[in-house]
Amino acid sequence: MSQISQTSHSGNGRDKLLIDVGSTYFKLSTPNSIEQHFRDFNKSILDDLTQKCGPLIESYNKEDIHICSSANGGLNTLIIGITKTFSLKYATNIAFNSGINIIDTVLYQNIASYSVPSDLIDVVIIVGGIDSNNSIYADDLYQYLSQLHYSNIVFVGSEQDAPLMQEHISNLVVLPNIIDNRLHIVEDSLKEYLTNLYQQDIEGKEDIKHLYDITANQIYPTPYIVNKTLPFIDSSYAVVNPFILLDIGGATTDIHYSKDLVDENIVTNNEYDRLVFKKLGVYKSKQSLIFTAKNNEFVYELLTHLKVTENIFEQQSDKATKILMQLAIFLVLCKMSHYRKSYVNLKLLAVNSIVLTGGITKVLTVDEIEDVISFFYRKILNSDHNPAAVIDSNYDIWTLDTEGKEKCQ
Repeated sequence: MSQISQTSHSGNGRDKLLIDVGSTYFKLSTPNSIEQHFRDFNKSILDDLTQKCGPLIESYNKEDIHICSSANGGLNTLIIGITKTFSLKYATNIAFNSGINIIDTVLYQNIASYSVPSDLIDVVIIVGGIDSNNSIYADDLYQYLSQLHYSNIVFVGSEQDAPLMQEHISNLVVLPNIIDNRLHIVEDSLKEYLTNLYQQDIEGKEDIKHLYDITANQIYPTPYIVNKTLPFIDSSYAVVNPFILLDIGGATTDIHYSKDLVDENIVTNNEYDRLVFKKLGVYKSKQSLIFTAKNNEFVYELLTHLKVTENIFEQQSDKATKILMQLAIFLVLCKMSHYRKSYVNLKLLAVNSIVLTGGITKVLTVDEIEDVISFFYRKILNSDHNPAAVIDSNYDIWTLDTEGKEKCQ
């Protein structure tokens, strides 16, 4: 396994201090070093950060401090569309690449059969139809929406339907259609809207908005920043394309992947796309991960291979955490393979590199990571193919984009 090397960053000629506020750690990157600090959850984020890193922060101007964060949990969305091939697929792509977590997608023609989420939804996205179409939605949509609890709602479908939608849905935000008349994706307006919603979410959360006391720049969602850094990984390490990046943490697992790995490319400005599995973390989502593992027919064979039994699920130990991390790798690869039908299935036999970042790099050794990857390829794909594994042991992938350092990188 290979390590990603330290990079330098100076942006416009002045040194930058880059800060990533995660759910477990603070990461601070200067041109010369990266610091990591375990968070004290008995203190506010700002108090904890300034107590541990005050002199370093004070040595930079606010204009030269750039912050990204996943500590507010991110935003969640429910998407309603009329086809899986275009509207739902396009909106899902834009949401994931904006750093938004998707709790469900609803195919409009079957809306009556969908259960209504009980949790508060940060934003509902309604999409469908090109601008030459109209009268796509009817009363059953409004009845379904009346049962939801949501904070924001946006319509990005046919412009001819927008006036009627505004009559029936209060506080509806109408943006340009994300599908043009040639059935191509138009992503900029919705992506900007979702990114701004994340910003408003931060400003509404006491613990995070105080970070603006130390920066004059916008705070961005960490997944959005990571996705923008991916074209620059090979500037610090010779990652061989196509590759996937697995960010396995306490609450979620994020996957960023080369678009060469999918058959049906959506033509966007991004070189890489993102998926997130909200219930595949090893701390906050531990029970969901265990539930998923118990319902995978190959997990018990993997546990035997790892020389443990299912009793490990009941244990609270370093060994149990290691096993959960290995299971998370295996399960997410399963979800992305043709073994499980998903929003997108990757051509994993074409993967040349697997990059790992997040909390997993502090828990598993090189051998433990490579062992489970090899098991997956042999057992699920019946192949001896072994992608090169690259570990981001310094948590510095989020700092790699030279251009993006003007906005946190």
